[in-house]
Amino acid sequence: MRFTIAHQEIISLDIASADRTFLALQNAGLSNLLAAKIQFQIDWEREAEDPRELSEIPEVRLWFIRLDAQYPWLPLALDWQAGELARYAAMLIPHAFNRQTGIQYNPEALEIWVMHKVFFSTNWLKQQNSNDYNPIKFMAKTLGYELDRSLFDLL
Repeated sequence: MRFTIAHQEIISLDIASADRTFLALQNAGLSNLLAAKIQFQIDWEREAEDPRELSEIPEVRLWFIRLDAQYPWLPLALDWQAGELARYAAMLIPHAFNRQTGIQYNPEALEIWVMHKVFFSTNWLKQQNSNDYNPIKFMAKTLGYELDRSLFDLL
């Protein structure tokens, strides 16, 4: 599923179109939500000589921070194979971008964010009457973290 974000939506912090799309997806049931494989198309107008990546533009990052506050389960529904989880995380986590090596997250910030998502997602899946924590384990692994099953037993 491709979700387009218009420049004006970012400027005005408008997530109304996201509300329509993601609430409908949420209402379609857990299996549909987890299978959505969301990709973002960000239509941000910028000068040709602007070398910044989208995750380095404060207005774009702020829009994603608002989106994540409204839909904290969203990382579970992203197209991880297309790199959407890494790009989404870059919108929310302090990082540096290197043209040769790519995104270099602040390690402590990444760890905090991943564990926050693990704790939230575990509770959220329980509320959805699911005890399948594989999506959480795969999400963490995509970002470089191995989670032992015993962690979920603690939660």
